[in-house]
Amino acid sequence: MDLAVLRLFQQVAAGATVTETAAQARLTQPALSRALRRVEHEVGADLFQRAGRVLRLTPAGHVFARHVAAVLDRYDQGVREVTELVDPDAGVVPLAFLHTLGTWLVPNVVSSFRGRHPGARFELRQHGEEGLVAELLAGTVDLIITSGDPGLPTIDWQRLLLEPLRLAVPPDHRLAGRTEVRLAEAAAEPFILLRPGYGLRDTTEALCAEAGFTPKVGFEGEEVETLRGLVTAGLGVALLPGTNSPAPQLRVTDVAAERDIGVAWLAGRALPALSDRFRTHVLASY
Repeated sequence: MDLAVLRLFQQVAAGATVTETAAQARLTQPALSRALRRVEHEVGADLFQRAGRVLRLTPAGHVFARHVAAVLDRYDQGVREVTELVDPDAGVVPLAFLHTLGTWLVPNVVSSFRGRHPGARFELRQHGEEGLVAELLAGTVDLIITSGDPGLPTIDWQRLLLEPLRLAVPPDHRLAGRTEVRLAEAAAEPFILLRPGYGLRDTTEALCAEAGFTPKVGFEGEEVETLRGLVTAGLGVALLPGTNSPAPQLRVTDVAAERDIGVAWLAGRALPALSDRFRTHVLASY
């Protein structure tokens, strides 16, 4: 059983269709199906069951998929460590981060790190908090930059900074001419929020509760820039990280409107050398 076939198995196990996986691997669908059947023959159990056009893992398939993930992770980590041993400034740093950090923090630390290690490459992924934790636990990234401690015993987290949040209001809003506001003054306003599962949503709800009210949901989205645009269009207000924006942004005075930004990694797992150096660089930068 070769590693290429295990990677194909892993893609299908993750939910990709046989058609998609075969096209990506430049194989015919019958060739991919035969490869998957060979895996089942070697394992001695049915690993998939068909559900419409998609193959779903059987209980045996779920068990095998966990071990495949561990084998491929160890192999990839070994290749990376050998590459870094041959050339300490080369290699790949798999990193995932919050969407909102892609405009300032991540470009800053990646650029300054590559100034010292010009051969370093990065595999970058963006998610909300739940997606970041899932990537880290799955071993597809070495480090995540997120808001708040995930609070899991399997993850180590260290704060980098406190990022202020501002109340963004439409340009013609009754509060638009001010520079400061009590969050309680916005209690009657519709709030533009990220969907549940995003840390900024939890932070907004907690701060509103501290100010004595539950925010009325005017709209839910998955991108902070979408929320910012809807505020500018006059559809509501939002607590957002402070950046350049057409919408007026007011400093909040009655609650500590800010969020933790930190870096996290798997507890007890020795990072590859280049990722470890990048972690040190990020911590030193903030």
